[in-house]
Amino acid sequence: MRTFITILFFTLTFTAFSQNKGKALLNEVSDKVKSYDNIAIDFKYILENTSENIKQETRGDVILQGDKYKLNILGITRLFNGQTLYNISPEDEEVTISSESDNEEDSITPSKMLSFYEDGYTYNLDIEQNVKGRKIQYVKLTPIDSNSEIKHILLGVDVQTKHIYNLIQIGKNGTKTTLTVNSFKTNEPISKSLFNFDADKYKDYYINKLD
Repeated sequence: MRTFITILFFTLTFTAFSQNKGKALLNEVSDKVKSYDNIAIDFKYILENTSENIKQETRGDVILQGDKYKLNILGITRLFNGQTLYNISPEDEEVTISSESDNEEDSITPSKMLSFYEDGYTYNLDIEQNVKGRKIQYVKLTPIDSNSEIKHILLGVDVQTKHIYNLIQIGKNGTKTTLTVNSFKTNEPISKSLFNFDADKYKDYYINKLD
């Protein structure tokens, strides 16, 4: 019985230590992100579900400034000025206008890409890997909400720069989503009108207002 209690004590101590270290590392990442005026990211995105024989791979880029962003992915531009979201599809010659909803906790939008982990998860340090000379420490995030469609998320953090290297999200339906950062630039000179929608450029497009 004494041996069991001793093992239980060390297990609980290690778990608390792992949680505290994981949270502390993500706090450092958050502080670093918030210190920048803007962030420009080029990334690779992979969506996999082996049981459904699905594998989709693409590249994209996003510029973030506070809640505002301009995202290019799958031939579509998503432009958010802090209040209104514009989905611009040149292939369909269509612009969809709506209010971005952050109410879905499972939705990791560009606005929350570098801060979504701050609430709603428990944290534990996971494996550490050496990726091309970079030390990447993974933190395992498990949703507090048992009804979440997410099983867990592995967030890879560059130990030296405190920048996010990649994000691996495992869904309860077996879907695996991986986002890997290829380049991470900060405080770049950007136009003041970058996040503004210029209607004159899309006079021939069908405008679809959802709200």
